[in-house]
Amino acid sequence: MVEVDLPDDGLTTDFNVDAILKKMFKMFNNPSLPLEIPESQLRKLCLATREVTMSQPVVPELSAPVNICGDIHGQFEDFVEQIKVIGLPPQQNYLFLGDYVDRGKRSLETICLLFAFKVKYPNNVFLLRGNHECASINRIYGFYDECKRRYNIKIWKTFTDVFNCLPLAALVENTIFCMHGGLSPDLSDPRALNKIERPLDIPNRGVLCDLLWSDPDPDIVGFGDNDRGVSFTFGANEVSKFLDKNDLSLIVRAHQVVEDGFEFFCKRKVIIKSLRSDHYKLTFLSIHMMNKTWGL
Repeated sequence: MVEVDLPDDGLTTDFNVDAILKKMFKMFNNPSLPLEIPESQLRKLCLATREVTMSQPVVPELSAPVNICGDIHGQFEDFVEQIKVIGLPPQQNYLFLGDYVDRGKRSLETICLLFAFKVKYPNNVFLLRGNHECASINRIYGFYDECKRRYNIKIWKTFTDVFNCLPLAALVENTIFCMHGGLSPDLSDPRALNKIERPLDIPNRGVLCDLLWSDPDPDIVGFGDNDRGVSFTFGANEVSKFLDKNDLSLIVRAHQVVEDGFEFFCKRKVIIKSLRSDHYKLTFLSIHMMNKTWGL
């Protein structure tokens, strides 16, 4: 059983993230419990998350140790089980690579817990934007319908406004570049992304699109067409070129289902971190850094 020491406050008209977390932690011991947070509190949670997110850069720079998680896709029960094993923030630091909603049955529980963590522990929990944190995608793949069924369309629009403010990439210990998708022919310097103004919609092409959509391809050189019909694929030579130019050692990205929850590309210069292919089980990658070395 998870024991958490938080104030015993009810959900009143005034926003209280501890009260929301207390509600969420009750679900840790029984993940099948329904989400019982009033719409007014969800809106205030979204506003608080937006405020915290906008106060931080488009490319936050993190220190190790940090636990990195790929796609969650509304799998609240699996997410809770992993958090219980690894530990809660702020004792553990987390970087999530996007795709929190859609596909799974409990996107609302998942995103509410992540937002509450972000508000309560803004420097211990970081949430990057995935391609499913876009209205054009989650309007189709489940989150819109879940919001409409359980609350209303207005709450979906409120979440969308927060998604439009999420950071696009992260740097860990100045040597690991993390994003949801991958590299772009239009990206040369990761820190240059900090000049981008938010909130923003993700366009159909360009560096913002590629950061959320591109994929590695071991069979090509340079950049090629993507079977998704969006963005590019990138070869191992582009990885080496990008890492060398920016004095980086590793790329960690999500966006694909892989056999064991993670997979190497380009002679261990890229880690694909995502759901395992067997029933979409979640796995985490723990990074402990010292003198620009990394280990799993």
